[in-house]
Amino acid sequence: MATDDEAYQELAAYTLGLHDAAFIHQHIVDAYAVHAAMPTDKPIRIAQALVGLFLHVEHGLTGRQVQRVHHILAAQRPVWPRFALPDDRGPITIHDVIAEPPGERRDRAIESLATSTWNACRGLRESIQAFLSLCGVTPPAT
Repeated sequence: MATDDEAYQELAAYTLGLHDAAFIHQHIVDAYAVHAAMPTDKPIRIAQALVGLFLHVEHGLTGRQVQRVHHILAAQRPVWPRFALPDDRGPITIHDVIAEPPGERRDRAIESLATSTWNACRGLRESIQAFLSLCGVTPPAT
């Protein structure tokens, strides 16, 4: 069986090869960052990943739109908060996604990965919203 990193690299090659306008690649980057997070990770990595999942799952932003918000936040150079992630980060993993055949089924599995990862971290919702507000970023109404 492939390691987590190998499965992620395989999935990243797939999503980058799609050249899709929605840029679903961003969702695997964010979900994998949360799943693979270690206490030694830089706060920016986890904060950006949680912001991306929040904006996508709760507000329907595409990967391309999430990427723009990531750039806006990074340009501000805020003090990145440290978020305490739950031990359980969702039942769907990168391995579940890569097990699906390329195409529509795999694309749906990517969406499921993003959703299940965010749902596991949903307890951080208010903290994410407060951080975005502090940075002057207002998610669109859903």
